[in-house]
Amino acid sequence: MSNDYRQMWESIGVDLEAHDQLMKILPPTYGEVYMKQQNRPDGMEYFDFVVSEIHGLRVQELQEHKAKGGKVVGAFCVFVPEEIVRAAGGICVGLCSGVEIGAAHAEKVLPRNICPLIKSFMGFKLGKVCPYFESCDLVVGETTCDGKKKAFEILNDYVPVHVIETPQMKREKDKTLWLSEFQEFLSKVEETTGNSITFDSLERSIRDVNNKRRALLRMSNLRRSNPAPISGKDSLLIEQIAMYDDVDRFTSQVNLLCDELETRVGEGKGVGDKGSLRIIVSGTPMAVPNWKVPHIIESTGAVIVAEEMCTGLRYFENTVPEEGENIERLVETLAERYLDINCACFTPNIARTDKLVSLAKEYKADGIIHCSLAFCDPYMIESNRVETVLKEHNIPLLKIETDYSQEDSGQLKTRIEAFFEMLAGKKA
Repeated sequence: MSNDYRQMWESIGVDLEAHDQLMKILPPTYGEVYMKQQNRPDGMEYFDFVVSEIHGLRVQELQEHKAKGGKVVGAFCVFVPEEIVRAAGGICVGLCSGVEIGAAHAEKVLPRNICPLIKSFMGFKLGKVCPYFESCDLVVGETTCDGKKKAFEILNDYVPVHVIETPQMKREKDKTLWLSEFQEFLSKVEETTGNSITFDSLERSIRDVNNKRRALLRMSNLRRSNPAPISGKDSLLIEQIAMYDDVDRFTSQVNLLCDELETRVGEGKGVGDKGSLRIIVSGTPMAVPNWKVPHIIESTGAVIVAEEMCTGLRYFENTVPEEGENIERLVETLAERYLDINCACFTPNIARTDKLVSLAKEYKADGIIHCSLAFCDPYMIESNRVETVLKEHNIPLLKIETDYSQEDSGQLKTRIEAFFEMLAGKKA
């Protein structure tokens, strides 16, 4: 990454010394995890470029947008409707962080023993490490867990935060609440951007974001092939980039990649052979650069064929109806689509376990690895229900709990290897 960006980072308030520490971690980690892969599709070159410019060119685009009077809205969760931000002329960027930088700053205001994701995003802001954070005119939180809910109160002391109340159930009265939250969010975005959202702008925005989801779903469906035409690590990377790259450019690049993947499928080419174990990863979302578990899985000889996570299928599996008689109806259909996400914050969450069972069949998976971040109570506790249902369907499961450090890599590798030996024995 060019040093020319240092002046830009400093101008938006980034702590250059802390940021340098982050940039010392990212390139070597990326090189080890991604660039040593064999048989990578040529279309991954664009996504490698995006990571090489992760705090450069895209942040520069955000600054150019702001210089023209545009606004940037940061989000932590797939429950935030990016269509509404886009319809008001704003840019929506994902802010969740997947590395232990700025933890000392976060621990000044948070308990030490708290979800690594919460500590990470708080550390990024309080430590002024992330240029995306420093570019935001508004940050949008949501009540998917108690830890995030309370952390957003503190975060509001440092940046304007709007919190969307996420229902904990999906009854009719919960749907009514959820719709009112979307209506309120629309008004907040209009206030922040100074632009009115019209029927045409919202309809166009829904179509644009749907096209992004369709491109990702196209890639996901190609991964059903055996051998898989793309690694799980590369797929996860693309799904992570989806949350902050330019929508139209990203959509175009994913479709170009899928053209190549279709050719590979037709020629029977893949990232491994047909005998490779096929694994589905489920659980807590994995933000950049949290690639530890996928790297261990695929370095051990298996291939990840699907991610039942928010950095995965939950982000793109459902689209929004693109037609409605008025703006009110468009907002209703948006709310309906987003409430259909199978987050562990819901009780009961039968749709998620049903989805895992169907995914295992559709992707011909040999097993599922359920990965929870430490102190992530919703997913750690829900893994009990996941385990019960998968046992009923004779689908092998490995449950693991981890954080963003590399200290448990050896232990995880040992457990994953043992799980794969068991799967290979069943397959033989």
